Amino acid sequence: MKLRTRLIVSFCIIIFVPVLLAGITLWGFGKVQSKILFEAYDLNTSPYEYISNSIRLLNGFTRGIFEQLQKVAEREPEKLEDLGYLTEINNSLKEKYSYLMVRRGKEMVFSGGKQVEIELPEYDNVDGSGNAGAYVDGEEQCIIKQIDFEYPNGDQGSAFLVTTAGAMIPEIRRMASEIMVAIALILIFTAGTLVAWIYKGFFNPIRKLQVAAENIKDGNLDFELEVGEKCDELGELCKSFEEMRIRLKESAEEKLSNEEENKVLISNISHDLKTPISAIKGYAEGIIDGVADTPEKMDKYVRSIYNKANEMNTLINELTIYSRIDTNRIPYNFSRINVADYFNDCVEELGMDLESKNIELAYFNYTDENIQIIADPEQLRRVINNIVGNSVKYLDKEKGFINIRVQDAGDFIQVEIEDNGKGIAGKDLPYIFDRFYRTDTSRNSSIGGSGIGLSIVKKIIEDHGGSIWATSKESTGTVMHFVIRKYQEVRNE
Repeated sequence: MKLRTRLIVSFCIIIFVPVLLAGITLWGFGKVQSKILFEAYDLNTSPYEYISNSIRLLNGFTRGIFEQLQKVAEREPEKLEDLGYLTEINNSLKEKYSYLMVRRGKEMVFSGGKQVEIELPEYDNVDGSGNAGAYVDGEEQCIIKQIDFEYPNGDQGSAFLVTTAGAMIPEIRRMASEIMVAIALILIFTAGTLVAWIYKGFFNPIRKLQVAAENIKDGNLDFELEVGEKCDELGELCKSFEEMRIRLKESAEEKLSNEEENKVLISNISHDLKTPISAIKGYAEGIIDGVADTPEKMDKYVRSIYNKANEMNTLINELTIYSRIDTNRIPYNFSRINVADYFNDCVEELGMDLESKNIELAYFNYTDENIQIIADPEQLRRVINNIVGNSVKYLDKEKGFINIRVQDAGDFIQVEIEDNGKGIAGKDLPYIFDRFYRTDTSRNSSIGGSGIGLSIVKKIIEDHGGSIWATSKESTGTVMHFVIRKYQEVRNE
């Protein structure tokens, strides 16, 4: 649930739930307590009519006794002279917070309540209805019901039922207390429910994020943040945090891998530089010591020094390209190249070098002479030289050969460079384009190499929008295949 929706729901719960529950509670308490109240005080009208009108409620307390006295006053007025009868009636009224007063003429003949002066109505001042009652405000607030009658001797008499308005009825007080407790419990329940809901929705994810942040601060990236399936803002934040942790972990692992690769590179380069440097040093000492005492020997020593210097230069160039690969800063100068002309030049250049090494080079171009590609001539030449150089390293036959074939492959040209070297084992073939991967891991190998040549080739070909792969058979040879997209003019019709 979104935070905005959660806040709206919380607002509605705070406003409406307590009101609804309080309403239900009041209704229930009202039903129960009013039933008790009306049974105790002989009320026979709708409870809500009485509860909404306190005067009417107090009037209702003495309705039954009032009607009884009315009948006595009409039929047996002499009973209203009997103090025993009057005392009995008064005792019944006490249970209803009322008492009886009887007046004969101007003289008060019976008073069952406290000796408080009350201004009583005059004779024949009320309609005599049981619903009628006069509210008297004074030292004692009360409601007075009046019954006028005549004694047997003709004297005027009045009976008064006085209900004390200020007295608290225990049932009403208890009901009010219970309602207050119920409302307090409703508020506590509502607040507790909201707190639990908000805690679960807000603080649990925040606590998880805090624990996750502590782990990251301590360098522990192997933990997993439980995201769940929540689609609110905090759920999205947890997902983003977990993705960040994964990225950080991958970055840390990549950094460790790069550091390890750099160590391997430094080790490879250091080892591979020692060989040509030792050779150059040995030939130079031979010249200084006069060992090269003939023009033929001198020429041989100088050429050897030159070749070893070229090997060192190749290693340094590979190291430079490697550093540019890691930062994606290989400089490219793309241009349109005629395939036939470009590969003719490459083969001519390679042929002279391979001839001196007693390696036969064959070139076959099966494409149209006008086909062009978009490529960087220098970097594409580096690709061809690296592949051919790799083939030369692993040639183990007395008579070696390298075949270069250029074929039309639809929207691409496909170049194949084949040799008859010792081949590559099937288990090694998927990894030969990985950086620092060497099929011969022995550092005592005379082949040498930094292990990054083919990874550079792959990077250059992919940056040209092509792809490269290899097929090989052990003891037979290897074929390197790569494709580069043709140049095609876009015609506006």
